[in-house]
Amino acid sequence: MMLGTINHIAIAVPDLALAAAQWGARTGASVSPPQSLPEHGVTVVFVDVPGNRIELLEPLGDDSPIAKFLERNPPGIRSHTSSTEENNRGSDCACDTLVQCPSK
Repeated sequence: MMLGTINHIAIAVPDLALAAAQWGARTGASVSPPQSLPEHGVTVVFVDVPGNRIELLEPLGDDSPIAKFLERNPPGIRSHTSSTEENNRGSDCACDTLVQCPSK
């Protein structure tokens, strides 16, 4: 399978407002307003960078899968979705922390 473009990268964060402000200030990218997604147990913002999208996820309640992830791991990348030449559809690759986010 040939890896295509990255559709999005999801990053679990404990403080969505702080993370969104930092990403916007450091990259100059457009940051969406927060969206609560109770069916997924998260609040999300999207950081649009040329050719990619970064999804910042904050737990929405103590039972959120993201809350459990953050309990086990420092803030970092939860998953990434890539397109492939064969099907040009996203292929979600859930994983443990791949990259720790800088704290400053």
